[in-house]
Amino acid sequence: MDEWLDNLRTETPQQGFELAIKLSRMGVKYTQPDMDVLNAGRKDYAGNPEFLIQASQVIAVHFQTVAKANNYWKE
Repeated sequence: MDEWLDNLRTETPQQGFELAIKLSRMGVKYTQPDMDVLNAGRKDYAGNPEFLIQASQVIAVHFQTVAKANNYWKE
């Protein structure tokens, strides 16, 4: 894969959240690089609330990391 992540810095929290989503998606692509297999599995989890909640949890963990890197917790 091409290098796509040079740092975790973002201009706004919104951009940080979008980066967290991208980190989550890229993690899936690295884990399952075969797009046919990846797309075939979507029907299994797309309507499953438990899987969707788990995906949200992964995004939240990535967002915590991005927020920490950007000092979003500071007042």
